[in-house]
Amino acid sequence: MVQINFAQKEIQCKIVYYGPGMSGKTTNLELIHAKAPDGHRGELTSIATTGERTLYFDYMPLDLGQIAGISTKFQLYTVPGQIYYKSTRRLVLQGVDGIVFVADSSADKMRENKESLADLEDNLKEIGKTVKDLPIVIQYNKRDLPDAMPIEELQRELNPHGFPMTEATATLGDGVFPTLKHLASLVLESVNKGGLATARARTKRRPARARQPVAAAAAATEAPATAVPATPSGGGESPPAQPPADTPPPAKSAAPPAAAPAAEAGDTARHSPRALEDRVVTVKDLNAGQHNKLLMVVGLGALIAALGYFVATQF
Repeated sequence: MVQINFAQKEIQCKIVYYGPGMSGKTTNLELIHAKAPDGHRGELTSIATTGERTLYFDYMPLDLGQIAGISTKFQLYTVPGQIYYKSTRRLVLQGVDGIVFVADSSADKMRENKESLADLEDNLKEIGKTVKDLPIVIQYNKRDLPDAMPIEELQRELNPHGFPMTEATATLGDGVFPTLKHLASLVLESVNKGGLATARARTKRRPARARQPVAAAAAATEAPATAVPATPSGGGESPPAQPPADTPPPAKSAAPPAAAPAAEAGDTARHSPRALEDRVVTVKDLNAGQHNKLLMVVGLGALIAALGYFVATQF
């Protein structure tokens, strides 16, 4: 993922060179490190086996100057091409912004190229990405070999997605920098399309929303809208409007129970006076039901007693 530091005005992008073993990934980085100016390159860290193969990865920070006043730095990595280092390749791909797939142009390396491409898709899927989510450039390396396949055939076999391609002979320095420049431009283009604007939006602090006090919220929900009497044109004060004579006086409502102390704004409705009145009404209804049941029991008892008295007096 592109890292943007607006305080230091710096963009850091991660580029990974991917491909089968001995295809020329480390040779690309070694030539870039050798040709880049001293002030624009860092140390080239490489861990290799005795067989001259990259064991883990190569790493080199590369400063490519400034764009719109923001310095751009690329971190270049290679992955081990050997098939049994799959977990290491997946680890190096974490946070990748662009990929250079270095394919061996030799005819007898076609199977390894295809296996490495399939491995790339699997590892990207493991980290939640696809080959369509990232800028990818295919570099057909070792074009100087006598058994190098034609570009048309390589495109048909290795590039079904239609990625941009370059030709290179990394040992001679041909095509190395054009490949890097092409991918770097694609990465920066993707940053300008969404990454930079998104990052700027995230850095802007959103204003905090003021909470409405509980008492004010309750008053706003309970207080009826009061019409302001119009002032006569003569400028005199009009007497307050009196209710009609036949209008009964408003019933005195019992004071609502005391509100719970210090409630959150989200609990305003639950502790509002209207909700409390509804609860009181519900309790009153329950009391009225119990009172009616008691009257029914007493009346039934009186009816049984009267019936017994009538039977006793007649017989």
